[in-house]
Amino acid sequence: MKGLLFACGMLICVSNASMAQSGSSQRIPLIGSTAPSFKAPSTSGPVSFPGDFPGQWKILFAHPRDFTPVCSSEILDLAYRQKEFEALNTQILVLSVDRMVYHQSWKADLEDIDFRGRGKVRIGFPLVVDSSYAISYRYGMVDTQTRSGQSVRGVFFIDPENTVRAFQFYPSEVGRNTDEILRTLQALQAHDAHGDIVLPVNWRPGDDFMKTHLEPEDKVELKEPDSDIYYINWYMIYQKYHEPEAGSE
Repeated sequence: MKGLLFACGMLICVSNASMAQSGSSQRIPLIGSTAPSFKAPSTSGPVSFPGDFPGQWKILFAHPRDFTPVCSSEILDLAYRQKEFEALNTQILVLSVDRMVYHQSWKADLEDIDFRGRGKVRIGFPLVVDSSYAISYRYGMVDTQTRSGQSVRGVFFIDPENTVRAFQFYPSEVGRNTDEILRTLQALQAHDAHGDIVLPVNWRPGDDFMKTHLEPEDKVELKEPDSDIYYINWYMIYQKYHEPEAGSE
């Protein structure tokens, strides 16, 4: 009996040590790095990331557990606004460490809810299964502060070149803001479309851009009465926004 108890104790110690080692080896992929690839089952069938989404932006949206109140409100709001993401050539992938049976049941239940009087909605994006924690560890999203072992509220913005462009982490008790996720995505896309601009505080589509410096041609334009370039001081330079001409994109 003592031998059995000793063996069980050793097994627990080894398991805990393995979990601790895995937790300590977590690395959040930094901005500018290549997004870790993965293959996993989902409610939309097998997912091979990023190969299944060529030429698209991707948003990896992790949540702690299925059938939890905050997560449910987040997924429903994403579902109501999924066409806005589609219009921005962006694929949403929702991830948690729960098993497929929970994902499927939760998805079916959510699709039967009229949230905030907007009517029922179909969830068109995949709920990815990460019950092995493999994906969550690659993205540094395992909450090692909880005994239950769950993923954090993480959002990764990944561009068509599969580069991590931004990420956001929230505590489990605070829901995310869909408007801010869309705004960040639009700001990243605006930067890529114009190249030499940056986006000021609270920027939204249609607002003026900022420039980090003046090119020689910019200095010439500044002298024109109808210049698109203006400044508050030498290190806060703005460029007026103009709607792109039809057929220019």
